[in-house]
Amino acid sequence: MKEEIFKQSCEAVGLLKEKNMTVSTAESCTGGLAAAYITAVSGSSAVFELGMTSYSCRVKRDILGVDGETLEEKGAVSRETAGQMAENIRKKAGSDIGLSVTGVAGPDGSEGHAPGLVYIAAAYDGGVLVKELNINPLSREYVRETAVSELFKLAIDVIGR
Repeated sequence: MKEEIFKQSCEAVGLLKEKNMTVSTAESCTGGLAAAYITAVSGSSAVFELGMTSYSCRVKRDILGVDGETLEEKGAVSRETAGQMAENIRKKAGSDIGLSVTGVAGPDGSEGHAPGLVYIAAAYDGGVLVKELNINPLSREYVRETAVSELFKLAIDVIGR
């Protein structure tokens, strides 16, 4: 799977360069894996603005700017939180696209959610797209890698718009 994800990151970086666009990431359960794949691509410094990993709700609220009510009412693992993470990292970095991922990598559940529930989002000048993923929790690494792969698919779709 790692080879496929790297190919996706290369495609995303290539499209960003072609369209003269920039990207930033806000990650939780993937722990910076998306940013690591982006920066593994030669020349990514031309398109990558900022990568942030935030595990705590305090950081999501105080640094990323996720609404406190959203975190209390919907939780860190929610469609709303993913959307706000993507939009706020985009704004903070001044990038064209903001990508985010939040969820439960496992092996244990969190906030009453089972492992494998992940939300990914892409914010761009046309709005915010959020996608719910229910990944088979074969392992923590499998959930994380699948989430990043799906995030790159979403990014490629958004960049191509």
